Amino acid sequence: MFELDSAVKEIRRGCAEIIDEERIITVLKEYLKSGKNYYVKAGFDPTAPDLHLGHTVLIQKLALFQKYGAIIQFLIGDFTGMIGDPTGKNITRKPLDRPTVLENAKSYKEQVFKILDPDKTEVVFNASWLDELGAKGIVELTTTFNVARMLERDDFEKRFKSETPISISEFLYPLLQGYDSVALKSDIELGGTDQKFNLLMGRQLQRTYNIGKQQAVLMMPLLEGLDGVNKMSKSLGNYIGVTEDPNAMFGKVLSISDDLMWRYYELLSSKTLEEIKTLHEDVNSGKVHPKAAKESLAMEIVARYHDRDKATMAKAEFDKVHKQKDIPTDMPEISTQGPIWIAKILTDAKLEPSTSQARRDIKQGAVKINQEKVQDEQLQLENGEYIVQVGKRKFARVKVI
Repeated sequence: MFELDSAVKEIRRGCAEIIDEERIITVLKEYLKSGKNYYVKAGFDPTAPDLHLGHTVLIQKLALFQKYGAIIQFLIGDFTGMIGDPTGKNITRKPLDRPTVLENAKSYKEQVFKILDPDKTEVVFNASWLDELGAKGIVELTTTFNVARMLERDDFEKRFKSETPISISEFLYPLLQGYDSVALKSDIELGGTDQKFNLLMGRQLQRTYNIGKQQAVLMMPLLEGLDGVNKMSKSLGNYIGVTEDPNAMFGKVLSISDDLMWRYYELLSSKTLEEIKTLHEDVNSGKVHPKAAKESLAMEIVARYHDRDKATMAKAEFDKVHKQKDIPTDMPEISTQGPIWIAKILTDAKLEPSTSQARRDIKQGAVKINQEKVQDEQLQLENGEYIVQVGKRKFARVKVI
């Protein structure tokens, strides 16, 4: 079992906002008293087939609740995913077709069980009750909320004022997400801060449909990406993917700033708050070097999504490249006909997004061939084999024939 005050402290950790914390404390007390499980819901629209560490902030909080007696209702929005979540969007989002939704959902399930205990998780699909709701039920659902209240939502309000189209289906989305909490009789729902309107809808509809409980709401912040400014996003390229290669994952964690490291420790590490506080004090006093603390975090994250041996190998590979100024053992290989322009090589090897960016990096001294800086941006490579490098972490073996 666990100690109540410590559990509440860990649940609060990193949270942006909790609505009805007393409800959370009540279900924890009931579990301690009688062993009665409670239900914690989190919904995921399978709009993309893979997860990054930003997504795992929420999933790790779900795993924490499992330690404290919760059954997790991991809701995959196969029905709502075909509508498209309008949250934060300034245009109507294109809905997904059912085969794409189901394929993405399969990938989600494979990845989340790297964090969640499958024996304490119910994977549910909201089509199983929303399909049954039917036209009559959906019409009845729409009577529980009016358009004026719907337009109070920030993204809808902005689009309405700018005369940007809002489809009727988008008004349905928060109602359907809220109805999920009615169908599942959830005790607690978790979501990001951008989901507050939808999460509160679940509370309201549970009261409206008189199911005998009203869920607490816990909101987690959006994790900053590698740049330390914008939220982690694949489209911004500042992400660490859950399925990334161990070496890439380790290197990306090491690339974050010393200040951002503590944010990652708070939201991603399994260390306790007391352990993190002690480590932070040791870094500030000079007892522990910041890089050593960052390596410990990188090892923990790689071990979680791969295993400890691969984390150890990733560290050794990183040390080999960065400390010994050696080249990595594994790297992409390409063959091409020469002579060929260096900027073209860099784009063909996917080390640069464009020849113009390649030329800029050459001017800044960021490009090396066989560990020697390239000075000439018009360089033509003749027949031979070369190790081409951009920055500290991008390498390719090139054979010019």
